[in-house]
Amino acid sequence: MALKATVFKASLQIADLDRHYYADHHLTLARHPSETDERMMIRLLALALNASDTLEFTRGLSTDEEPELWQKSLTDEIELWVELGLPEEDRLRKACHRADQVLLYTYGGRAVPVWQAKHGGKLARHTNLTVFDLKAPETEALASLAERTMVFQVTIQDGIVTFSNTQAWVSVAPTRWQPGQ
Repeated sequence: MALKATVFKASLQIADLDRHYYADHHLTLARHPSETDERMMIRLLALALNASDTLEFTRGLSTDEEPELWQKSLTDEIELWVELGLPEEDRLRKACHRADQVLLYTYGGRAVPVWQAKHGGKLARHTNLTVFDLKAPETEALASLAERTMVFQVTIQDGIVTFSNTQAWVSVAPTRWQPGQ
């Protein structure tokens, strides 16, 4: 018997001072049985960093043909494709051909530099790909905030994202990585 997804509710009050975007987002997240709290919270982080009225979660882990998040135009063209983790180069290549802009948020501690060394040269040719690295201590702290019902004030200023609730706050500073370095 297959395990079912766990449903989480999240309310994000986003104040993105870098993009001048201010909005509330009330979300329902289905956490796949193989997904960790850390990965789920990184999905929330990616949504907060790129929030818009049309950015939405996809089926994610349950399908190979969709990213974690995407933004589509009214004509169903993919404007933004957001990936997480350390995907294979061919997946990113396909995403770069399908979408106007592709963002990848890497995480995983010591595995990230190995992945970067392996794929950096090939990824450098994709001009519509931007890679951000998330540091393990920050994503682990973010994961500690995961609850079935979450309410966060999210502030983004000078590239630093702060998630806060009534009990705690966590800051995450994504580092932009240029493929080919």
